[in-house]
Amino acid sequence: MSAGPGIGHIGVFTSGGDSPGMNAAIRAVVRSAAYHGLRCSGIMGGYDGMIRDEVRPLGPRDVSNIIQRGGTILRSARSDGFRTLEGRSQATATLQRHGIDALVAIGGDGTFAGARALFQEHEIRIIGLPGTIDNDLAGTDRTIGFDTAVNTAVEAIDKLRDTAASHDRLFFVEVMGRDTGFIALASAIAAGAEYVMLPEVPQRIEELAAALARAEQSKSSSIVVVAEGDEEGGAAEVARKVKLIHPQYDMRVTVLGHLQRGGSPTVVDRVMASRMGVAAVDQLLQGARDAMVGEVCGQIVLTPFAEAIGHRKRIPDDLLRLMPVLAT
Repeated sequence: MSAGPGIGHIGVFTSGGDSPGMNAAIRAVVRSAAYHGLRCSGIMGGYDGMIRDEVRPLGPRDVSNIIQRGGTILRSARSDGFRTLEGRSQATATLQRHGIDALVAIGGDGTFAGARALFQEHEIRIIGLPGTIDNDLAGTDRTIGFDTAVNTAVEAIDKLRDTAASHDRLFFVEVMGRDTGFIALASAIAAGAEYVMLPEVPQRIEELAAALARAEQSKSSSIVVVAEGDEEGGAAEVARKVKLIHPQYDMRVTVLGHLQRGGSPTVVDRVMASRMGVAAVDQLLQGARDAMVGEVCGQIVLTPFAEAIGHRKRIPDDLLRLMPVLAT
């Protein structure tokens, strides 16, 4: 495929974990392509669908009434086959059969690593959209789905707070975040939690136990938010360790799990995904490739895949400082 200008047919797909707002992004890509007089096709099931030739045309009416839906109409999957040279060659052959000139990939770091390999090995023009609830990609202030996931977590924690206060209980709430604590920290601050456990910040159980003891002097109940990837373990393991120090506490553990991935996307995610989807098509028409569209300080920016996936975003220090101040 030529790496120069002249695009007539754009393929769009979602890969990796789903995130609320992916459908809004798909809709924007399809309708932006139609606006510019381009054909657009959806690739079902991510990179696996690209290998298996699961491609179908998409027009503006095919993406009606999906902006409010969670998940992804194109389905998503991780692909072992695409990790091989043969698999990527098969995927390229599929794109060539359908006359697809360029791709929009919606996903996280694994998706972009695959996209980069496709560009480097076969010179396929490809632009990425940051679709992951983890918010861990460099090059964008927020990723598609993060706002919805945090709102879902906060709604659940608010409800748990009601029952915790009614029974003088200590609740440990586990949220998603295998490698990063953006969801945990944002939901803990927004829900008024007493403590948060993050993968980025080494925290000993003794520190948590001491903080809970201080809180007990003035509060009848406490909420501890735990990112699933915390070094001390998930919420159940953290609760077990605290129980050894404070056997008198009445504790409960709630794991929100994949609940955070689903649901109707928030206005923030719908608008951001729509804006990024249109920008992806614009960037392809301007000759961009091998890069991710992001939003920084309210402006659309383009970040090379190598930087987006090679530099994990850090949690701002001022956000980390908020927890001990607000939990007083």
